[in-house]
Amino acid sequence: MRRPSTHDAIVIGGGPAGTSAALALARRGWAVAIVEKSAFPRRKVCGEYISASNLALLDWLEIGDTWRAEGGPEIRRVGLFSGDTSIEAPMPGARSGPAARDGFGRALGRDMLDTLLLDAARSAGAEVFQPCRAVAIERDGDRQAVRIQAKGGGCRDEAAILRAPVIVAAHGSWEPGPLPSQLEKQSRPSDLLGFKAHFTASSLPPDLMPLLTFPGGYGGMVLADHGRMSISCCIRRDMLVRLRGSLARERGSRVSAAEAVEHHIMATCRGAREALEQARLDGPWLAAGPIRPGIRVGYEADIFRVGNAAGESHPIIAEGISMALQSGWLLAHELGAAESGQTGREAAGRRYEAAWRGLFSTRILAAEAIARMALGPGGAALMEAVVRNFPRALTLGARLSGKTRSVPGLADARLAR
Repeated sequence: MRRPSTHDAIVIGGGPAGTSAALALARRGWAVAIVEKSAFPRRKVCGEYISASNLALLDWLEIGDTWRAEGGPEIRRVGLFSGDTSIEAPMPGARSGPAARDGFGRALGRDMLDTLLLDAARSAGAEVFQPCRAVAIERDGDRQAVRIQAKGGGCRDEAAILRAPVIVAAHGSWEPGPLPSQLEKQSRPSDLLGFKAHFTASSLPPDLMPLLTFPGGYGGMVLADHGRMSISCCIRRDMLVRLRGSLARERGSRVSAAEAVEHHIMATCRGAREALEQARLDGPWLAAGPIRPGIRVGYEADIFRVGNAAGESHPIIAEGISMALQSGWLLAHELGAAESGQTGREAAGRRYEAAWRGLFSTRILAAEAIARMALGPGGAALMEAVVRNFPRALTLGARLSGKTRSVPGLADARLAR
C-alpha cells in the first residue's frame, strides 16, 4: 500500500480561488498541496476582467507588478450594447489603496493569470500535483484522505493519497464529480450555458467594457492582454437549441453551438457586430456550464469552499475572478487565525461564511436582478430605456457589483509581513 502524503491543507483546483488560498496559507507556514486537473497554460470560459479593488491583494500575492505589465488597458468606461443601442458611462474608480493610486481594472487572459498565480503559489512552498484529479475524499481519523488520479502521468505514484485536516474545494461549479462539494447537474431548458472566445484586430475602444444583451442571453466584451479582445456570454439552452436548428436549416448543414451563438450576437447586437466586423478569431470558441448562481454552504465537515464552489453570481456583472481571489484570501485569513483542532476549524468556518456573505451577497443579488431584467420578456428594452435616460445607471450598477470594494483585513496583513 502506498504511504499517504501529509499536508496541513489540500486545495482541489488551481484557479484564482484555489491558488490565492494556497499562496496565502503557504505564506503563513502551512504545508499546502494543490491538486489541479488541467495542464497549464489553458484557456477557460471567463470574462477575464479584474476590478481595480483587487490591486492591493494582487500586490500582497506578489503578482501585481506582472499583472500591471501584462494586462490589457485600463477600463475607464462601462457600456451597454443592446440591439441598435450603444451607451457609455464612466467606470467608478476604487476608493482607496493602490487601486485609487494606479487607476482602474484590466483584463488578463486566464491562460496567463492562472499560470502566474500557480507559479507564485509554488514559489511560496505549495506542492502542486498537476494534471491530477481528486476522485474521492474519506475521513481518516482527525484528517481527510484525498485520493487523486493521474491524468497523462501527472501524479507521482507515492502520492496517490494525500491527507490533511483541511480541504479547500476550489474546483468551480460547472463540472460534476464524486466530491461532496460538487453539484449534481440536471439539464433544464432554462439553463444558462457559457461561451467565450478571443479575437484580434477588434475595433472595440480599448478603455470600454460593454455589457451585451440579446434575445435569450447576455455577455460582455473587453480588451485583454496582447491585443486580444475577450468576448464571453451566457445563453439559455432552449434558445440555443432553436438557434442551431434554424441556422442549420438555413445553411443546409449541421451547425455547432459556437457558430450559432456568434451568428446570433452578430445579428442582434449592433455594437458587438461593429466591434467584430474586421476582427479575427484567435483560437476556438470554448463552452461550459450550465451556471448555477446562488450562495452555497461555505464550510462543512472540514471542507471549505471558495470561488464558485462557495457561491456564484451571474457573470453579467464581470466579478467572477474578483470573487474567486477575494474568497481565497478570506478563507486563508480566517484559517491562519484559527486555534488548532476541530473546534478551531469549525469556528474559522463560521467566521469565514459570515465574512463571505458580508462581502459578496450584495453583488450576487445585484447580478440576479440585472440578469433577470436582461433575460425577461421586454427586459432588454426596459434596460435600454433606463440607461438611455440615465447613463449613470451603468456606473451605479458597476459600484453595486463590488468593483470598488476591496477585501477586508488586507491592510493588517501587509503591516504584519
